[in-house]
Amino acid sequence: MRFLLGLLLCAACASISGLALWGDAHRVVELVSSKTGAVVLCAEMSEGEEFVLSFVHSVNRRPVYDTLRVEGDHLVVVQSRYDSFGAGMPEFSGYEGQLTWDDEGWLVWTVNRPIPSLDLFVGRVAQHKITIKGTERALTDLVEPGASLAIRSTSCSRVEMWKRSCLR
Repeated sequence: MRFLLGLLLCAACASISGLALWGDAHRVVELVSSKTGAVVLCAEMSEGEEFVLSFVHSVNRRPVYDTLRVEGDHLVVVQSRYDSFGAGMPEFSGYEGQLTWDDEGWLVWTVNRPIPSLDLFVGRVAQHKITIKGTERALTDLVEPGASLAIRSTSCSRVEMWKRSCLR
């Protein structure tokens, strides 16, 4: 009888831990190929955690670093950091954000703008990179130059994270 009760208890524990693996939702940031719908990069993220998307500006050929933050099911563009003005780069503070200089001489455009996701074309010249969870990856390692990517915050189970090889 004790053996049977032990088996039932083990089965119940396995069932509960299986539910935790399958049903427990975890916040992730994923990069999705717009062409195929495949997740090409996934990282587990905590609420408020940030990552950086960097690129070379197409006109002035200088680096730009955009910081984004995870807030629930959306992203927030926190700031852009650049060392030279170029087409489309803010030149003064206004109702959309504040432009300041940091201690290293970089311009910092602080906006804190919520966005549902970020869609971008991976440039041939732009050298797009993402730095997330301490890892820097060239976006051209994930998709062909000229391809479109969506970057979004979503939730998934531990099993889905494992299937997607999410960074932790």
